[in-house]
Amino acid sequence: MLKAGFAAQGVPQAACLPLRWGRETELMISAVQALDPLLKDGRPLTYRSGFLPQPVVRFTGRRDASGDLQAGFLTSFVNVSQVQPIQCLDEFGTILDGWLSVLSSLGFHARHISVHGKLLAWHRRQVVGITLRFDHLDLPLGDIVLLWNADNPERMAVDLGTGLERLAWALTRLEWVDLVFGRFATHVPPATLDAVRTATLLLAHGVSPAARGAGGITRRVIGAIDPAVARLGVSSLVRASYRYWRLFGEPNVPWPAVAMAIEEELDS
Repeated sequence: MLKAGFAAQGVPQAACLPLRWGRETELMISAVQALDPLLKDGRPLTYRSGFLPQPVVRFTGRRDASGDLQAGFLTSFVNVSQVQPIQCLDEFGTILDGWLSVLSSLGFHARHISVHGKLLAWHRRQVVGITLRFDHLDLPLGDIVLLWNADNPERMAVDLGTGLERLAWALTRLEWVDLVFGRFATHVPPATLDAVRTATLLLAHGVSPAARGAGGITRRVIGAIDPAVARLGVSSLVRASYRYWRLFGEPNVPWPAVAMAIEEELDS
């Protein structure tokens, strides 16, 4: 539905970027990284442009007093974005208007969408930007950011972003753990479900456990899995996550090898 909604606005879908990034971050953490050549180097090119549903891994999700992720946050999720170079500010408004049309096609009513923020530019090394956030009723959905290269302001782009899982949450208003983890939600602690989900994404894309680098992140994630829960194996949890992740690109590693890698790491 998202693909069709963006296509109706003349925005084609772009292929996912590699999960192992190895530039300023070990892993892909945001679809906006597709704009790095334009925004950070001032070069007239991007890695991707258009509608980009990008699996990402982040450890910045909000947590409660016990350390568990709050509802609406995951370590791994699909960053739904429109990343696009622009030539003038009018295009920024056009992209925002198009996004409202996409949301309407999904079943969101425009009167329930609010956009807020400050027109005060922020600076991060080579990049300058202005961020506006959008909510659906009481639920934050994402943001739209006007970006430009600090040394060459004519190199401008827009990053319109939300999370696919958060978008589904806002649309359905289901319980968060039920929406994300389905039939496993009542049987396995959310922290283990989140860790298996993330480990599956990493291992399926060839990021094996290691002492440092991207592999160190995989080892850290697997370390968050409760060994007692995984005593009888993790294959059913892996298969469920694997089916989800392969919607966004065929993995490099088959699911049985992913399950085996998790179990071997837990036993080591």
